[in-house]
Amino acid sequence: MAEGMKRLGMPIAAFFGVAVLGLVATTWFLNRDALRQAVEAQIRAVTGLDLVVKGSIDISVFPASYVSFHDVGLKGAAAVDPALQVEVLTANLRLLPLLLRRFEISDVMMLRPTIHVVRDGNGGSNWTPFVETIAKTMKPGAENQLSFSEIRIQDGVLKYQDTASQSVETLGDIDLSLAWPSISRSFAATGQFDWRGERIDGSISASDFVALLSGERSGLKARLVSAPLKLAFDGNVANRTSLMMEGVVTVDSLSLRNALRWTGQQAPAGGGFGRFALKARANLVGGSVALTNVNVELDGNVAEGVMTFSNNNRQTLQATLAAGNLDFTPYISTVRLLATGARDWNRQAFDLRALSATDLDMRLSAAKVTVGPTKLGRTAFGANLRNGALALSVGEAQMYGGIAKGSLGIARSDTVADVRAQFQLADVDLQAAAGELFGVNKLSGRGNLNVSLVASGSSPFGLASSLDGTATLTGHDGAIAGFNVEQLLKRLERRPLSGAGNFRQGSTPFDTINVAVKFADGVAAVEDIRIESPASRITLKGTASVPAREYDLKGVASLVAAAGAKPGFELPFVVQGPWDDPLIFPDAESLIRRSPATEPLLDAVKDRKTRDAVKSVIERLTGGGLRRPAPETPAPAATEAAKPN
Repeated sequence: MAEGMKRLGMPIAAFFGVAVLGLVATTWFLNRDALRQAVEAQIRAVTGLDLVVKGSIDISVFPASYVSFHDVGLKGAAAVDPALQVEVLTANLRLLPLLLRRFEISDVMMLRPTIHVVRDGNGGSNWTPFVETIAKTMKPGAENQLSFSEIRIQDGVLKYQDTASQSVETLGDIDLSLAWPSISRSFAATGQFDWRGERIDGSISASDFVALLSGERSGLKARLVSAPLKLAFDGNVANRTSLMMEGVVTVDSLSLRNALRWTGQQAPAGGGFGRFALKARANLVGGSVALTNVNVELDGNVAEGVMTFSNNNRQTLQATLAAGNLDFTPYISTVRLLATGARDWNRQAFDLRALSATDLDMRLSAAKVTVGPTKLGRTAFGANLRNGALALSVGEAQMYGGIAKGSLGIARSDTVADVRAQFQLADVDLQAAAGELFGVNKLSGRGNLNVSLVASGSSPFGLASSLDGTATLTGHDGAIAGFNVEQLLKRLERRPLSGAGNFRQGSTPFDTINVAVKFADGVAAVEDIRIESPASRITLKGTASVPAREYDLKGVASLVAAAGAKPGFELPFVVQGPWDDPLIFPDAESLIRRSPATEPLLDAVKDRKTRDAVKSVIERLTGGGLRRPAPETPAPAATEAAKPN
């Protein structure tokens, strides 16, 4: 066997030796000018671009067969500036045709090319002739079919300019491999490039490359992977009169906010817009894309439905979605109505830029909705944003144990927000509703609330200072925490000057409560407050400052007398101080006059100053007066300065 292999190897070695000698001889007798001209002609035939060589030309036949052009420009016949400039363009030659003195390019490598694409307002570009030539050359049955098996791009730059939108984009450090495994059918490109500071790994493949170049229908698969965003498409594409795409699209991002910023879109103000994922059936026509069978996830919220997005002069998003559980807390976490650690309204200006970024028309339904501490049951609401005006409407929501309906409108005027709110709460838990909506935690029971408000301002404090509108409340079977009217009245009826040590303890139960309030320039005028129970009755009138969040009310509390009995005990009282912790104290003069011991004394004092002094002493005994702050002690320096020299 060894002898046989030795005999077989000798002819093979001789053949390779002859081949090497033939290649060497070929290099001696090769017409290098004809080779250069043949390569230039093939590049022109395949690409439709003229080769303009400004630098040197390197030719090698053995051991590698190639032609390298330095400082090359490729441009159309009618173009002034080259559409493609290459520092070094190398055309590798096919070996067997070269032995037969035929020059055929197998593949092309472009080192540090600069690709310049200019798109005009009609949708064409300076590369349109190139694309048309490729399609014509590769079409089955075309004369002199020529093509390259592969084009490699290394360290390239692509500059894209859209004259219609005045936009300019640059892709850098491009490393791509463009391949035609089957010249008349498929096409594939894989590689990486830099865009806006991020490295992107991408691939694209077409099932019918000629149809794709001609604008006919072709299968298309595309994938782009970067740190901010991942995008994939699998479907069909055509470009007869306008671009059309149909297939499955998937989008994934760890932070939608960062992805929007990276793509040049304005991210919404506030929190949220983190983890994002979308999968849908897409149908793109021109500048509009319709998404069906949508499955979208944002910040842990998952919804299904349909969406439509268009970018014809202005971005517009329409959607109809249904979800199980929705949590809107991330989007309102940065919206603080009250200043942190204080009772004052927040004076930080609103960020209203997001109202002008896009138009929105959304219908959304959910089985459960969470908005901060508020829990809602089955909810259906809509959002409409157009020309800087936002309108939110709640068709029906299970809220605070009852039903809520209403609308909220926000219109932007420079840095000022014009707000209109109307909502109705039916048979709700008053403790939860009053606490979360108005910061009032003293009320419990069930009832109905109707509110219609208008305000304008650049901050929550500005809105509170300009508040206009009305609010009505009807409730039943509840209580007001902080004092027990019945016990207090009975004690004061027996001993009017017994003090007020228990004024701020206990609670006052009621059968019904009715409240009517009118707002004007941030001041709430209490037109009527009636609280009734079998044993007591309370009426209140006065004002409440919304900017200062303080009460200034006067009322009358009375015991309900039995039928046929004399009228029950009545006590005027005052409510003053902050909303969350008001001071409630009785009218001192009324208590004095009810006391047999002090009434003659008060009547006997005719002098006004003496009368007021006596009254002040009795108020301190009863706890009925507001404590005034003690005068500030003057600083030592100021005291010394006041001494005479």
